[in-house]
Amino acid sequence: MKPVNVGLLGIGTVGGGAYTVLTRNAAEISRRAGRPIRIFAVADKNLEQARKITGGACRITDDAFSVVDDPAIDVVAELIGGYGVARELVLKAIGNGKHVVTANKALLAVHGNEIFAAAREKGVTVAFEAAVAGGIPIIKALREGLAANRIEWAAGIINGTTNFILSEMRDKGLPFADVLKEAQRLGYAEADPTFDIEGIDAAHKATLMASIAFGIPIQFDKAYVEGITKLDAIDIKYAEQLGYRIKLLGLTRRREKGVELRVHPTLVPARRLIANVEGAMNAVLVKGDAVGATLYYGKGAGAEPTASAVIADLVDVARAATTDPDNRVPHLAFHPDQLHDLPILPITEAETAFYLRLTVADKPGVLADVTRILADQEISIDALLQREPEEGEGKTDVIMLTHRCMEKQADAAIRGIEALEAVIGKVTRIRLEDLQ
Repeated sequence: MKPVNVGLLGIGTVGGGAYTVLTRNAAEISRRAGRPIRIFAVADKNLEQARKITGGACRITDDAFSVVDDPAIDVVAELIGGYGVARELVLKAIGNGKHVVTANKALLAVHGNEIFAAAREKGVTVAFEAAVAGGIPIIKALREGLAANRIEWAAGIINGTTNFILSEMRDKGLPFADVLKEAQRLGYAEADPTFDIEGIDAAHKATLMASIAFGIPIQFDKAYVEGITKLDAIDIKYAEQLGYRIKLLGLTRRREKGVELRVHPTLVPARRLIANVEGAMNAVLVKGDAVGATLYYGKGAGAEPTASAVIADLVDVARAATTDPDNRVPHLAFHPDQLHDLPILPITEAETAFYLRLTVADKPGVLADVTRILADQEISIDALLQREPEEGEGKTDVIMLTHRCMEKQADAAIRGIEALEAVIGKVTRIRLEDLQ
């Protein structure tokens, strides 16, 4: 049977892994796909590296547009990244009637609606399993495996860099800046780690999960995004004492009036499996009304784990290539005319519990004032921890865990607490999710 010819754009870490795995497991992959899948052409600016990896077994070029224009190519695998030329190449490939496989979550989070609309018009598929959580098949699980369910919420550790940093801060008690340097030295963090540590990478992925879980258009610009740069090691320590661990979560939840879509540091009970995901590993927890909670765990990055997802998409494309486009699995799980335009709720409308740390003067009546302000906003306290003041300090830390409330209620309470004369400095606020 005629092979599926793939044009590989980018043969760096993921592209090199895809070439290696596809070559090594060619026979097994062919048995699954029903016909051979082969890299027919590779485009990369580093021609020497491309020749070294491929051994000259396919066409090598530094002109990516020549690959997407090549009539011999059936599928374009875009592994370049970024928003610019990658968007042009993907749209050109679609315009030429070629299927596309991509690991580019940033591209899809920002331009996905446009790209999927173009693909529908041309009757081709855009597959993107590798764009979220690396080798974990979370897109397929949400889109197909859980198709019987009304998804209630999904929450994930979907950025390995930040999870490594938080694990190290907890284990070693080191400040954020020191652990970030170590992560960069070990290759877990980029020289410019902004997308990771500010939560942007996780927000790209959470946006895609929200669209597939709830059948809504991609709306990255509406996501609430907060990174880990302001986290203090002392809060990680206090959280541990209270039976919690702090993780950077990408979370999306269906609510009556819309959808929550947020990324931020989160206290998670230490007894939850997801709280025990350490190092650079990823995990996603999905709650469906029929199946209950399901957990997906594995490597969220790296050459071969991500290549595993890329090749799985190539197999899916090969299987479905001759299928009527209207009968293929929809890009966002729901048929395009069945997408709901549910609003993404502003963070003030989010509902969660909170960890509050305040430094107060060590004198009578302070706690009574604080609890009165919380009660005025209808916020109840779930747990309280008060550090014994050092002799002569005259101040102490008070840590409170609240029950669930609206974010705007917490905002109002924090403003009132910070205005108290006995409260020193700002209140530290970290959101808390039980994830039951």
